[in-house]
Amino acid sequence: MSDIDQLFKQIPIADIADQLGVDKATAEQGVAAALPALLHGLDANAKDEAGAASILKALSSKDTSLIDGGISLGDIDTDDGAKIVKHIFGGATSDVEAKLGGITGGGSGLMSKLLPILAPIVLAYLAGKIGGKIGGKKTTKKSSSDGGLGDILGSVLGGATGGSGGGGLGDVLGSVLGGATGGSGGGGLGDILGGLLGGGRR
Repeated sequence: MSDIDQLFKQIPIADIADQLGVDKATAEQGVAAALPALLHGLDANAKDEAGAASILKALSSKDTSLIDGGISLGDIDTDDGAKIVKHIFGGATSDVEAKLGGITGGGSGLMSKLLPILAPIVLAYLAGKIGGKIGGKKTTKKSSSDGGLGDILGSVLGGATGGSGGGGLGDVLGSVLGGATGGSGGGGLGDILGGLLGGGRR
């Protein structure tokens, strides 16, 4: 199972559906699009040295208890999540919400509520993945042999296009995007976000 599939399976879809007042299928499709969108957004920012440093700083102090032993929506600070989303997407936030809402059918209103729920989960997950690899280090390398930020994001995002059976994120995202889940060509999610973010928010 890929990293992003593991994260996807930890998300309490039914609880999110109840909180947002939508059916489970809509919530699942929304999460399937929003998770890789947040990761692609972080990856775009990490391609800039200052952006990578900012992300590493945030991750180094991030409490991973949010995802330890199961995720409870009551533990999520959505106000903080909204700030994270704004930091990731900047001025393109509304465009990202509209685009994701359009391809999932949930609308931008749903995404404006969903992204702030998922953003703290994504950061807590990445902080756990990186762990001691960034502890005490002041590095802004995008890719390094010791598992830099770029390596971690690349590894997690690598599973966003797979859809290796079993109802994983790739399967759900594939049904949402009509199979165009790739990061290059064919109008995949990576292409959509790349167009909106212009290569990353600096």
